Amino acid sequence: MHETTLDRPRWRSVGLLAAFALANIGGVIAYLPLLTLLLPIKVDVIAGNARIGVLTAAVVAGSLAASGSNIVFGWLGDRAVERGRGRRAGMATGLAATIASYALVAIAATPVALVLAIVVFQIAVNALLSPLFALMAEEVPDRDKGVAGGLLALGNPVASAFSAAVVATLVLGEIGRLAAVAVAIAACFLPLMMRRSAPVVVAEAEVAASALDDRDLIVALGARLLVQVASGVLFVYLLYYLRGMSPVEDSSTVATRAGQLLTIAFIAPLPVAVLVGRVSDRVGRRKPFLLGAAVVAAAGLLGMAGAEGAIVGATMFGLFVMGHAVFLSLHSAFAMQLLPNPRRRGRDLGLLNLANTLPSLLGPLLTWWLATPTDFDAVLIVLAVLTVGGGLAMLAVRGRR
Repeated sequence: MHETTLDRPRWRSVGLLAAFALANIGGVIAYLPLLTLLLPIKVDVIAGNARIGVLTAAVVAGSLAASGSNIVFGWLGDRAVERGRGRRAGMATGLAATIASYALVAIAATPVALVLAIVVFQIAVNALLSPLFALMAEEVPDRDKGVAGGLLALGNPVASAFSAAVVATLVLGEIGRLAAVAVAIAACFLPLMMRRSAPVVVAEAEVAASALDDRDLIVALGARLLVQVASGVLFVYLLYYLRGMSPVEDSSTVATRAGQLLTIAFIAPLPVAVLVGRVSDRVGRRKPFLLGAAVVAAAGLLGMAGAEGAIVGATMFGLFVMGHAVFLSLHSAFAMQLLPNPRRRGRDLGLLNLANTLPSLLGPLLTWWLATPTDFDAVLIVLAVLTVGGGLAMLAVRGRR
Protein backbone atom coordinates (compact mmCIF):
# COMPACT_ATOMS: atom_id res chain seq x y z
CA MET A 1 0.00 0.00 0.00
CA HIS A 2 1.32 3.42 -0.91
CA GLU A 3 2.30 5.84 1.82
CA THR A 4 0.58 9.23 1.90
CA THR A 5 2.29 12.47 2.86
CA LEU A 6 0.64 12.36 6.28
CA ASP A 7 1.99 8.87 7.06
CA ARG A 8 5.67 9.79 6.81
CA PRO A 9 7.41 10.69 10.10
CA ARG A 10 8.96 14.15 9.96
CA TRP A 11 12.48 12.90 10.79
CA ARG A 12 12.35 10.59 7.78
CA SER A 13 11.48 13.49 5.51
CA VAL A 14 14.43 15.48 6.85
CA GLY A 15 16.84 12.62 6.22
CA LEU A 16 15.43 12.04 2.76
CA LEU A 17 15.71 15.73 1.86
CA ALA A 18 19.33 15.77 3.06
CA ALA A 19 20.20 12.74 0.92
CA PHE A 20 18.60 14.24 -2.15
CA ALA A 21 20.25 17.61 -1.54
CA LEU A 22 23.69 15.98 -1.32
CA ALA A 23 23.08 13.88 -4.45
CA ASN A 24 21.96 16.98 -6.32
CA ILE A 25 25.20 18.68 -5.30
CA GLY A 26 27.04 15.73 -6.81
CA GLY A 27 24.96 16.03 -9.96
CA VAL A 28 25.89 19.68 -10.39
CA ILE A 29 29.55 18.89 -9.67
CA ALA A 30 29.28 16.30 -12.44
CA TYR A 31 28.78 18.97 -15.10
CA LEU A 32 29.40 22.50 -13.79
CA PRO A 33 33.20 22.43 -13.25
CA LEU A 34 33.71 20.73 -16.60
CA LEU A 35 31.39 22.84 -18.72
CA THR A 36 32.03 26.24 -17.14
CA LEU A 37 35.79 26.16 -16.50
CA LEU A 38 37.68 22.98 -17.36
CA LEU A 39 36.25 22.60 -20.87
CA PRO A 40 36.74 26.26 -21.88
CA ILE A 41 40.33 26.11 -20.58
CA LYS A 42 41.02 22.97 -22.60
CA VAL A 43 39.37 24.42 -25.71
CA ASP A 44 41.50 27.55 -25.34
CA VAL A 45 44.63 25.39 -25.37
CA ILE A 46 43.54 23.21 -28.27
CA ALA A 47 41.82 25.81 -30.48
CA GLY A 48 43.27 29.23 -29.58
CA ASN A 49 41.47 32.01 -31.49
CA ALA A 50 38.93 29.52 -32.82
CA ARG A 51 37.80 28.80 -29.26
CA ILE A 52 34.21 30.09 -29.61
CA GLY A 53 33.57 27.87 -32.63
CA VAL A 54 35.06 24.74 -31.06
CA LEU A 55 33.38 25.31 -27.70
CA THR A 56 30.06 25.91 -29.45
CA ALA A 57 30.45 22.66 -31.41
CA ALA A 58 31.18 20.71 -28.23
CA VAL A 59 28.26 22.21 -26.32
CA VAL A 60 25.77 21.84 -29.19
CA ALA A 61 26.71 18.22 -29.90
CA GLY A 62 26.59 17.42 -26.19
CA SER A 63 23.19 19.09 -25.82
CA LEU A 64 21.73 17.03 -28.65
CA ALA A 65 23.00 13.86 -26.98
CA ALA A 66 21.69 14.97 -23.59
CA SER A 67 18.21 15.84 -24.88
CA GLY A 68 17.50 12.39 -26.24
CA SER A 69 19.33 10.35 -23.62
CA ASN A 70 17.52 11.88 -20.64
CA ILE A 71 14.14 10.90 -22.10
CA VAL A 72 15.39 7.38 -22.87
CA PHE A 73 16.84 6.88 -19.40
CA GLY A 74 13.66 8.26 -17.85
CA TRP A 75 11.59 5.75 -19.81
CA LEU A 76 13.93 2.92 -18.84
CA GLY A 77 13.61 3.97 -15.19
CA ASP A 78 9.82 3.85 -15.46
CA ARG A 79 10.02 0.32 -16.85
CA ALA A 80 12.38 -0.70 -14.02
CA VAL A 81 9.91 0.62 -11.44
CA GLU A 82 7.08 -1.32 -13.06
CA ARG A 83 9.16 -4.49 -12.75
CA GLY A 84 9.91 -3.79 -9.09
CA ARG A 85 13.63 -3.05 -9.54
CA GLY A 86 13.56 0.65 -8.73
CA ARG A 87 15.74 3.44 -10.11
CA ARG A 88 18.86 3.24 -7.95
CA ALA A 89 20.54 0.54 -10.07
CA GLY A 90 20.28 2.80 -13.11
CA MET A 91 21.77 5.64 -11.07
CA ALA A 92 24.76 3.46 -10.13
CA THR A 93 25.34 2.63 -13.81
CA GLY A 94 25.19 6.32 -14.67
CA LEU A 95 27.71 7.13 -11.95
CA ALA A 96 30.21 4.60 -13.30
CA ALA A 97 29.72 5.81 -16.88
CA THR A 98 30.15 9.47 -15.88
CA ILE A 99 33.45 8.77 -14.15
CA ALA A 100 34.64 6.83 -17.20
CA SER A 101 33.67 9.69 -19.53
CA TYR A 102 36.02 12.02 -17.65
CA ALA A 103 38.90 9.83 -18.73
CA LEU A 104 37.89 10.37 -22.37
CA VAL A 105 37.86 14.13 -21.85
CA ALA A 106 41.30 13.97 -20.25
CA ILE A 107 42.93 12.13 -23.17
CA ALA A 108 41.23 14.14 -25.94
CA ALA A 109 43.97 15.99 -27.84
CA THR A 110 42.12 17.36 -30.89
CA PRO A 111 38.89 19.36 -31.33
CA VAL A 112 37.10 16.36 -32.87
CA ALA A 113 38.17 14.02 -30.06
CA LEU A 114 37.08 16.56 -27.47
CA VAL A 115 33.65 17.03 -29.06
CA LEU A 116 33.14 13.25 -29.12
CA ALA A 117 34.23 12.97 -25.49
CA ILE A 118 31.68 15.62 -24.48
CA VAL A 119 28.94 13.70 -26.31
CA VAL A 120 29.80 10.55 -24.34
CA PHE A 121 29.94 12.59 -21.14
CA GLN A 122 26.48 14.07 -21.72
CA ILE A 123 24.93 10.65 -22.31
CA ALA A 124 26.57 9.30 -19.15
CA VAL A 125 25.68 12.22 -16.90
CA ASN A 126 22.04 12.04 -18.00
CA ALA A 127 21.99 8.36 -17.08
CA LEU A 128 23.04 9.56 -13.63
CA LEU A 129 20.69 12.54 -13.25
CA SER A 130 17.51 11.14 -14.81
CA PRO A 131 16.79 8.71 -11.92
CA LEU A 132 17.63 11.36 -9.33
CA PHE A 133 14.79 13.75 -10.15
CA ALA A 134 12.28 10.96 -10.78
CA LEU A 135 13.07 9.58 -7.31
CA MET A 136 12.61 13.03 -5.83
CA ALA A 137 9.18 13.35 -7.42
CA GLU A 138 8.22 9.89 -6.14
CA GLU A 139 9.59 9.93 -2.62
CA VAL A 140 9.39 13.57 -1.39
CA PRO A 141 5.94 14.56 -0.07
CA ASP A 142 4.16 17.53 -1.64
CA ARG A 143 4.32 19.35 1.69
CA ASP A 144 8.13 19.39 1.37
CA LYS A 145 8.52 19.97 -2.36
CA GLY A 146 8.99 23.73 -2.03
CA VAL A 147 11.80 23.21 0.47
CA ALA A 148 13.19 20.41 -1.70
CA GLY A 149 13.24 22.80 -4.64
CA GLY A 150 14.98 25.42 -2.52
CA LEU A 151 17.60 22.89 -1.43
CA LEU A 152 18.37 22.22 -5.08
CA ALA A 153 19.92 25.70 -5.07
CA LEU A 154 22.70 24.26 -2.89
CA GLY A 155 24.12 22.47 -5.90
CA ASN A 156 25.44 25.49 -7.79
CA PRO A 157 27.30 27.26 -4.95
CA VAL A 158 28.93 24.09 -3.64
CA ALA A 159 29.86 22.98 -7.16
CA SER A 160 31.18 26.41 -8.09
CA ALA A 161 33.24 26.61 -4.88
CA PHE A 162 34.62 23.19 -5.70
CA SER A 163 35.34 24.38 -9.25
CA ALA A 164 37.21 27.42 -8.00
CA ALA A 165 39.29 25.30 -5.62
CA VAL A 166 40.12 22.76 -8.33
CA VAL A 167 41.16 25.42 -10.86
CA ALA A 168 43.20 27.34 -8.28
CA THR A 169 45.12 24.18 -7.29
CA LEU A 170 47.64 24.34 -10.11
CA VAL A 171 49.63 21.37 -8.81
CA LEU A 172 46.78 19.03 -9.79
CA GLY A 173 47.07 19.54 -13.53
CA GLU A 174 44.31 18.61 -15.95
CA ILE A 175 44.12 14.90 -15.08
CA GLY A 176 44.25 15.60 -11.34
CA ARG A 177 41.42 18.11 -11.62
CA LEU A 178 39.19 15.71 -13.52
CA ALA A 179 39.99 12.91 -11.04
CA ALA A 180 39.08 15.18 -8.13
CA VAL A 181 35.73 15.91 -9.76
CA ALA A 182 35.05 12.19 -10.24
CA VAL A 183 35.77 11.41 -6.58
CA ALA A 184 33.50 14.24 -5.41
CA ILE A 185 30.62 13.01 -7.58
CA ALA A 186 30.84 9.50 -6.13
CA ALA A 187 31.03 10.79 -2.55
CA CYS A 188 27.84 12.83 -3.01
CA PHE A 189 25.77 10.09 -4.66
CA LEU A 190 26.70 7.10 -2.52
CA PRO A 191 24.55 8.06 0.54
CA LEU A 192 21.39 8.22 -1.57
CA MET A 193 22.19 5.07 -3.52
CA MET A 194 22.89 3.15 -0.30
CA ARG A 195 19.76 4.47 1.37
CA ARG A 196 16.81 2.11 1.46
CA SER A 197 14.14 3.08 -1.05
CA ALA A 198 11.40 5.14 0.55
CA PRO A 199 7.78 4.17 -0.12
CA VAL A 200 6.40 6.01 -3.12
CA VAL A 201 4.40 9.02 -2.02
CA VAL A 202 0.84 9.37 -3.23
CA ALA A 203 1.17 13.03 -4.06
CA GLU A 204 -1.66 15.51 -3.99
CA ALA A 205 -0.93 16.09 -7.69
CA GLU A 206 -1.72 12.44 -8.41
CA VAL A 207 -5.02 12.60 -6.55
CA ALA A 208 -5.99 15.54 -8.74
CA ALA A 209 -4.43 14.10 -11.88
CA SER A 210 -7.71 14.20 -13.76
CA ALA A 211 -7.66 18.00 -13.49
CA LEU A 212 -4.24 18.20 -15.12
CA ASP A 213 -3.27 17.60 -18.70
CA ASP A 214 -0.24 17.52 -20.91
CA ARG A 215 -0.87 21.10 -22.01
CA ASP A 216 0.25 22.40 -18.61
CA LEU A 217 3.37 20.26 -18.81
CA ILE A 218 4.20 21.71 -22.23
CA VAL A 219 3.65 25.29 -21.04
CA ALA A 220 5.87 24.70 -18.00
CA LEU A 221 8.54 23.20 -20.25
CA GLY A 222 8.43 26.18 -22.60
CA ALA A 223 8.67 28.67 -19.73
CA ARG A 224 11.71 26.97 -18.21
CA LEU A 225 13.32 26.71 -21.64
CA LEU A 226 13.04 30.47 -22.19
CA VAL A 227 14.66 31.21 -18.82
CA GLN A 228 17.33 28.55 -19.23
CA VAL A 229 18.62 29.92 -22.54
CA ALA A 230 20.43 32.58 -20.51
CA SER A 231 22.20 29.98 -18.40
CA GLY A 232 23.02 28.08 -21.59
CA VAL A 233 25.04 31.14 -22.60
CA LEU A 234 26.46 32.52 -19.36
CA PHE A 235 27.58 29.30 -17.71
CA VAL A 236 29.50 28.34 -20.85
CA TYR A 237 30.81 31.73 -22.00
CA LEU A 238 31.20 33.51 -18.65
CA LEU A 239 34.97 33.05 -18.79
CA TYR A 240 35.10 34.75 -22.19
CA TYR A 241 32.74 37.54 -21.03
CA LEU A 242 35.04 38.28 -18.12
CA ARG A 243 38.10 38.16 -20.38
CA GLY A 244 36.43 40.83 -22.52
CA MET A 245 36.03 42.95 -19.39
CA SER A 246 39.69 42.42 -18.39
CA PRO A 247 41.60 41.97 -21.67
CA VAL A 248 45.04 42.62 -20.16
CA GLU A 249 44.87 39.73 -17.65
CA ASP A 250 46.04 36.23 -18.51
CA SER A 251 43.58 33.34 -18.90
CA SER A 252 44.49 31.51 -15.69
CA THR A 253 43.91 34.62 -13.56
CA VAL A 254 40.53 35.27 -15.20
CA ALA A 255 39.59 31.58 -14.77
CA THR A 256 40.37 31.73 -11.04
CA ARG A 257 38.30 34.91 -10.68
CA ALA A 258 35.46 33.31 -12.65
CA GLY A 259 35.42 30.40 -10.22
CA GLN A 260 35.37 32.77 -7.26
CA LEU A 261 32.56 34.79 -8.87
CA LEU A 262 30.49 31.67 -9.44
CA THR A 263 30.95 30.68 -5.81
CA ILE A 264 29.85 34.04 -4.44
CA ALA A 265 26.99 34.42 -6.93
CA PHE A 266 25.59 30.98 -6.20
CA ILE A 267 25.87 31.26 -2.40
CA ALA A 268 23.84 34.46 -2.22
CA PRO A 269 20.54 32.97 -3.48
CA LEU A 270 20.58 30.02 -1.06
CA PRO A 271 18.61 31.49 1.86
CA VAL A 272 16.33 33.35 -0.54
CA ALA A 273 15.50 30.20 -2.54
CA VAL A 274 14.75 28.13 0.57
CA LEU A 275 12.71 30.95 2.15
CA VAL A 276 10.69 31.62 -0.99
CA GLY A 277 10.14 27.89 -1.40
CA ARG A 278 8.80 27.58 2.14
CA VAL A 279 6.57 30.64 1.72
CA SER A 280 5.17 29.23 -1.52
CA ASP A 281 4.48 25.93 0.31
CA ARG A 282 2.58 27.81 3.01
CA VAL A 283 0.52 30.10 0.76
CA GLY A 284 -0.04 27.46 -1.90
CA ARG A 285 0.96 29.80 -4.74
CA ARG A 286 4.10 29.69 -6.88
CA LYS A 287 3.30 31.66 -10.04
CA PRO A 288 3.78 35.21 -8.61
CA PHE A 289 7.15 34.21 -7.15
CA LEU A 290 8.19 32.64 -10.48
CA LEU A 291 7.39 35.82 -12.39
CA GLY A 292 9.19 38.01 -9.85
CA ALA A 293 12.29 35.83 -10.01
CA ALA A 294 12.33 36.01 -13.83
CA VAL A 295 12.16 39.81 -13.71
CA VAL A 296 15.11 39.96 -11.30
CA ALA A 297 17.15 37.67 -13.55
CA ALA A 298 16.35 39.80 -16.61
CA ALA A 299 17.46 42.96 -14.76
CA GLY A 300 20.80 41.31 -14.09
CA LEU A 301 21.24 40.44 -17.77
CA LEU A 302 20.53 44.00 -18.85
CA GLY A 303 22.98 45.21 -16.23
CA MET A 304 25.67 42.92 -17.64
CA ALA A 305 25.04 44.31 -21.11
CA GLY A 306 25.47 47.88 -19.90
CA ALA A 307 28.41 47.24 -17.56
CA GLU A 308 31.50 49.35 -18.16
CA GLY A 309 33.88 47.37 -15.98
CA ALA A 310 34.51 43.96 -14.50
CA ILE A 311 33.17 44.83 -11.04
CA VAL A 312 29.82 46.05 -12.34
CA GLY A 313 29.57 43.13 -14.74
CA ALA A 314 30.27 40.65 -11.94
CA THR A 315 27.69 42.33 -9.67
CA MET A 316 25.03 42.17 -12.37
CA PHE A 317 25.88 38.53 -13.00
CA GLY A 318 25.21 37.93 -9.29
CA LEU A 319 21.80 39.60 -9.65
CA PHE A 320 21.01 37.37 -12.62
CA VAL A 321 21.99 34.25 -10.68
CA MET A 322 19.80 35.34 -7.76
CA GLY A 323 16.66 35.53 -9.88
CA HIS A 324 17.60 32.52 -11.98
CA ALA A 325 18.26 30.26 -8.97
CA VAL A 326 14.97 31.17 -7.29
CA PHE A 327 13.05 30.62 -10.53
CA LEU A 328 14.58 27.18 -11.14
CA SER A 329 14.09 25.97 -7.57
CA LEU A 330 10.43 27.02 -7.57
CA HIS A 331 9.89 25.64 -11.06
CA SER A 332 11.29 22.26 -9.99
CA ALA A 333 8.82 22.08 -7.11
CA PHE A 334 6.01 23.23 -9.41
CA ALA A 335 6.86 20.64 -12.07
CA MET A 336 7.01 17.75 -9.59
CA GLN A 337 3.41 18.52 -8.60
CA LEU A 338 2.35 18.95 -12.21
CA LEU A 339 3.26 15.48 -13.51
CA PRO A 340 -0.07 14.11 -14.76
CA ASN A 341 0.70 10.38 -14.72
CA PRO A 342 2.62 8.59 -11.92
CA ARG A 343 3.44 5.70 -14.27
CA ARG A 344 5.53 7.87 -16.55
CA ARG A 345 7.32 10.20 -14.13
CA GLY A 346 10.72 9.40 -15.57
CA ARG A 347 9.65 9.99 -19.15
CA ASP A 348 7.80 13.23 -18.34
CA LEU A 349 10.74 14.54 -16.32
CA GLY A 350 12.94 13.62 -19.29
CA LEU A 351 10.70 15.77 -21.47
CA LEU A 352 10.90 18.58 -18.93
CA ASN A 353 14.66 18.18 -18.96
CA LEU A 354 14.58 19.37 -22.57
CA ALA A 355 14.17 22.80 -20.99
CA ASN A 356 17.65 22.29 -19.50
CA THR A 357 19.36 20.70 -22.49
CA LEU A 358 17.86 22.54 -25.47
CA PRO A 359 19.04 25.92 -24.11
CA SER A 360 22.55 24.47 -24.19
CA LEU A 361 21.91 24.02 -27.91
CA LEU A 362 20.09 27.29 -28.56
CA GLY A 363 22.26 29.47 -26.31
CA PRO A 364 25.59 28.74 -28.01
CA LEU A 365 24.05 29.16 -31.47
CA LEU A 366 22.59 32.50 -30.39
CA THR A 367 25.98 33.51 -29.00
CA TRP A 368 27.78 32.45 -32.18
CA TRP A 369 25.34 34.62 -34.17
CA LEU A 370 25.23 37.75 -31.96
CA ALA A 371 28.46 37.83 -29.92
CA THR A 372 32.15 38.24 -30.51
CA PRO A 373 34.93 37.07 -28.14
CA THR A 374 34.90 40.54 -26.56
CA ASP A 375 31.30 41.82 -27.03
CA PHE A 376 28.26 40.06 -25.55
CA ASP A 377 25.89 43.06 -25.27
CA ALA A 378 23.42 42.09 -28.04
CA VAL A 379 23.00 38.52 -26.89
CA LEU A 380 22.51 39.62 -23.26
CA ILE A 381 19.65 41.94 -24.26
CA VAL A 382 17.94 39.15 -26.19
CA LEU A 383 18.38 36.83 -23.20
CA ALA A 384 16.71 39.37 -20.90
CA VAL A 385 13.64 39.48 -23.14
CA LEU A 386 13.43 35.68 -23.27
CA THR A 387 13.76 35.43 -19.48
CA VAL A 388 10.83 37.76 -18.83
CA GLY A 389 8.85 35.80 -21.41
CA GLY A 390 9.49 32.63 -19.43
CA GLY A 391 8.16 34.19 -16.24
CA LEU A 392 5.02 35.41 -18.01
CA ALA A 393 4.47 32.01 -19.63
CA MET A 394 4.13 30.35 -16.20
CA LEU A 395 0.97 32.40 -15.64
CA ALA A 396 -0.66 30.37 -18.44
CA VAL A 397 -0.41 27.06 -16.50
CA ARG A 398 -4.00 26.22 -15.56
CA GLY A 399 -3.62 23.21 -13.28
CA ARG A 400 -1.71 24.92 -10.46
CA ARG A 401 -1.36 28.32 -8.79
